Amino acid sequence: MTRKITDLPMTFTPDAGGPAPKTQGASPAGRVAPDIDLAATKTDGLGCHAGKDKLKAAAAQAGKSETLERYAKDYPTGPHDQPQSMCPAFGSLRVGLRMRRTATVLSGSACCVYGLTFTSHFYGARRTVGYVPFNSETLVTGKLFEDIREAVHELADPELYDTVVVTNLCVPTASGVPLQLLPKEINGVRIIGIDVPGFGVPTHAEAKDVLAGAMLNYARTEAEQGPVASPRGGASEAPTVTLLGEMFPADPVTLAALLQPLGLATGPTVPTREWRELYAALDCAAVAAIHPFYTASVREFDAAGRPVVGSAPVGVDGTAAWLETIGKACNVAEKQIDAAKAQFLPATRAALASAPIDGRITLSGYEGSELIVARLLIESGADVRYVGTACPRTLWSDPDREWLESRGVAVTYRASLEDDLAAFAEFQPDLAIGTTPVVQKAKERAVPALYFTNLISARPLMGPAGAGSLGQVVNAALGNKARFAEMDDFFAGVGTGHAAGIWEELPVEPAAPARPVAKPQAAKPLKAQSAKEAGAC
Repeated sequence: MTRKITDLPMTFTPDAGGPAPKTQGASPAGRVAPDIDLAATKTDGLGCHAGKDKLKAAAAQAGKSETLERYAKDYPTGPHDQPQSMCPAFGSLRVGLRMRRTATVLSGSACCVYGLTFTSHFYGARRTVGYVPFNSETLVTGKLFEDIREAVHELADPELYDTVVVTNLCVPTASGVPLQLLPKEINGVRIIGIDVPGFGVPTHAEAKDVLAGAMLNYARTEAEQGPVASPRGGASEAPTVTLLGEMFPADPVTLAALLQPLGLATGPTVPTREWRELYAALDCAAVAAIHPFYTASVREFDAAGRPVVGSAPVGVDGTAAWLETIGKACNVAEKQIDAAKAQFLPATRAALASAPIDGRITLSGYEGSELIVARLLIESGADVRYVGTACPRTLWSDPDREWLESRGVAVTYRASLEDDLAAFAEFQPDLAIGTTPVVQKAKERAVPALYFTNLISARPLMGPAGAGSLGQVVNAALGNKARFAEMDDFFAGVGTGHAAGIWEELPVEPAAPARPVAKPQAAKPLKAQSAKEAGAC
């Protein structure tokens, strides 16, 4: 009989980890061969150039309808079909590459794999990315699936890995490569196959949720079947709060301090850094959806009977509301909640006052934390007029949206570059915080700008520690307005008109037109002047 996690305490084994227990799964001998479209072998197959609509239609026809329908529900589009962002698969790839004892394999066009591999190493990955190449024939005959299955069997070494993650990119997804037919485990190593097509997952941020949700689902099933590996540092004595969403490393430390007066502790952060942390993440009192778009992950926590709380402890209002909501979700006494507020709210207020921000700001990004950053900027004194996020509106972002809109801030979900630039043009900010093209456009207009991902979202944001963290970088950028104006004046006209392009030869200034030479005139006789006429003294 299958038991739900909510029905019993999580049972941990005292071992030090290692491979997964044996679970049911199709053996190589018992695999089911996929249906083959023989007519398609006579063509070059469906390539990336076919366009999103054709790829989506082909994927549905090839048996991926259920996957696409789930993605459409989890990650709804609109008002724009897809924000301008990097390849979504980068998000799930990054999650796998950050996990211990996890092998990552990509199945997709070589150009896509090259780009994703380059980007992952640019962002600090120090691990090999596996790749199963294909051509039109192997794709449509089912040989690609056989090649993937063979590669997974070769990789599944329990001495090296707990998990092997295989990801279908656009073309294999559109062609119906059935990763769901891979064994669930090989030699005790878990096998997870996911589809992350650009025509089905809108942003790389949501692709993180695709893999995190698949892993939580697998781990929840294991926990319901029997004892699982204990956390590396042992199980927490206090009830824990799982943190949902990638955060600056200092934030979990700050959150732990905020939770301590409530008798709570921080659990793992999802996406996790190793498989065994998934069990501890599920074994929590509540989930803090710091990044509110992890819909598939929330579904697994719901199935495990865990309450999910939105927003984050940013600024005075955000910290007070978050402590109240978390406390109630974990059945903490009102007296303890009030004591925690009394401890942290004055310190947060003082930190905000120590680094005030005076300036008009527009803000946009694709990380999912844009709304809570905007809240912190406003409580720091900034005049924030617009917040755009590439992520969708969800139940767990509503507290932040309502807070911002009550202060006259325009909040746009699934914002496009055109939305962000229109807001920049309308509100004429003193500082633009946004994606690379927004920053570029702002600087072309001699307006200071900061890249959201590297310069803003990578800073501590929570509680007293995060309250003054934005002041220094934002005020330094605002102070550069005069320098921008000076540079704009100095370089005025460069790169436009005759000053644009590349000169093949040294330009020669045209000679000035010749001036007419005046004809000499005969000298006139001088008239004698008296001393009085000459002005003599």
